[in-house]
Amino acid sequence: MSWHAQLDLHYQKEAARSIARHLHKGPLRILQSLYPEGDAICHNVLVHPPGGLVGGDTLDITVRVDSGAHGLITTPGATRFYRSAGEAALQNTQITLAPGARMEWLPSEAICYNQCLAENRLRFQLEPGAELIGWDVTAFGLPQAQQPFVQGRFCQHLELPGVWLERGTIDASDTRLLDSPLGLAGNKCMASLFFLAGTRLDNARRAAALDVARQVIDSHPLRDKAGATSPDGQVVIVRCLAPLVEPAMDLMKQVWAAWRAHFWQLPATKPRIWAM
Repeated sequence: MSWHAQLDLHYQKEAARSIARHLHKGPLRILQSLYPEGDAICHNVLVHPPGGLVGGDTLDITVRVDSGAHGLITTPGATRFYRSAGEAALQNTQITLAPGARMEWLPSEAICYNQCLAENRLRFQLEPGAELIGWDVTAFGLPQAQQPFVQGRFCQHLELPGVWLERGTIDASDTRLLDSPLGLAGNKCMASLFFLAGTRLDNARRAAALDVARQVIDSHPLRDKAGATSPDGQVVIVRCLAPLVEPAMDLMKQVWAAWRAHFWQLPATKPRIWAM
């Protein structure tokens, strides 16, 4: 039996407080809103009780953030794409920010189990003055459990329409891509951290964001497998490869903290669930 779960999450500004309201269908919902930084920023944990997706499953996530509101979303654990008997599993996320809204999209990694057929679509729409920090982390197989990704296919789609599009397919049979120095070079995890803006960044702010990220990268164990770039005036990205999830996620969190201070003059207040 396939699951089709939907979540519509809407952040609104009421007085000085960011409020999250949501509707859900099927096994997909958020937990209680938390305010570890005060009323201005609403933290939420998105949960999918089944714990993973099999062939034919679909998760549809829609997030809207009103002007002046600031939401932060994380998850309690990895999104797991399990073995498929033929149909693909899909996670489809659409995040829309109104003018002056802020959003942080910080889920745990997605894990591609052997023989999975999966697609992860992440699409953003930002109005002028809106800004977002997010990441996308994907692991292939379970190397520490000696369960490699040797069959299956994963498609990733990241998009800010008209500005930035990254779409690629990782096929387990494509050993040239997986093992070549010009591909994943044998690494089992790939990660991207991105800052997106609805208005083109001025050159000084954009250059400083790259400098901040590169300073973190230079002092990190993954410094030879990571880099920062800005393919457009509305986009700044850090990408890395890693043998395991943990060092990649550590780098993402360090740059996230640095960018939070740089872009928004905010301390690195971590979601409470990260400490569990």
